[in-house]
Amino acid sequence: MVQSATNERKPLIRASWQDKLMIGTGYIFLGAFVLAIIVPMLYIIVASFIDPVTLQNSGVTFDFSKWTLTAYKRVLSNNAIWTGFRNAIVYSVVFTFLSVAITMMAAYPMSDPQFKGRKFFNIIFVITMFFGGGLIPTYLLVSNLGLLNSMWAVILPGAFSVWNMIIARTFYRSVPKELHEAAFVDGANDVTYFFRILLPVCTPLITVLALWQFVGMWNSYFDAMIYLNDTAKQPLQLVLRSILIQNQPESGMISDMQSTAARAQLAELLKYATIIVSSLPLLVMYPFFQKYFDSGIMAGSIKG
Repeated sequence: MVQSATNERKPLIRASWQDKLMIGTGYIFLGAFVLAIIVPMLYIIVASFIDPVTLQNSGVTFDFSKWTLTAYKRVLSNNAIWTGFRNAIVYSVVFTFLSVAITMMAAYPMSDPQFKGRKFFNIIFVITMFFGGGLIPTYLLVSNLGLLNSMWAVILPGAFSVWNMIIARTFYRSVPKELHEAAFVDGANDVTYFFRILLPVCTPLITVLALWQFVGMWNSYFDAMIYLNDTAKQPLQLVLRSILIQNQPESGMISDMQSTAARAQLAELLKYATIIVSSLPLLVMYPFFQKYFDSGIMAGSIKG
């Protein structure tokens, strides 16, 4: 038996030089891509701790006597940062919940072949992926609805994602039909089946969609810049934008600096510290949700 099993083994296929060249080239590009991400990130982290005078004159140094926590103390003691941080969390959480809920419920009838209006709504949804009303009509619509200068002006316009709906619809189709039939035999209706049976099966998909939407809203600033006038309602991204792009740190961060050069040096240091502080929630979230990525995305990409 051992000899027959050995004879049935297929010989290992050695990679040709073309395959090795292709794999090696892929590794080179992948390594360059990783370095392009890691090097700037490490530079920002290290630069946020260095004394502004040393950073401007000598650049990055690993002489810890030249390091300081001044930037973080000023950033974390500023009320505008905490207000923006709170608003960003509230907007992102509410937006994620509404977006995932609307997407999952909209995808359910679209996955049912017996739904008579399925093709019509599919066409309507796909059209919105390629054509939009534009900024001015959208602004007028939000204004006429009385949503200006409110959190709903930032949350509602983008709460429904057609792309996410298509992914959820494909995931639903991969769920065995026998599960649906068994639920209806036991007396369940569509509402009971959707909330008590289908959604628990879709946990990986829900997690991935929630992370996508949370990250998208967390990084978004344009809608808030257009629709929000009250600084107390602006998210952290607008505060970060004023520091990074407009080079205008909050006055409380540098008000005690006497010379113009010192203020400019500290303003440059505050940029790095603000980037780190604003990125912390996403850096903390990813390790906990990473295990759902493969199963969530791949399960929705193949129709079973």
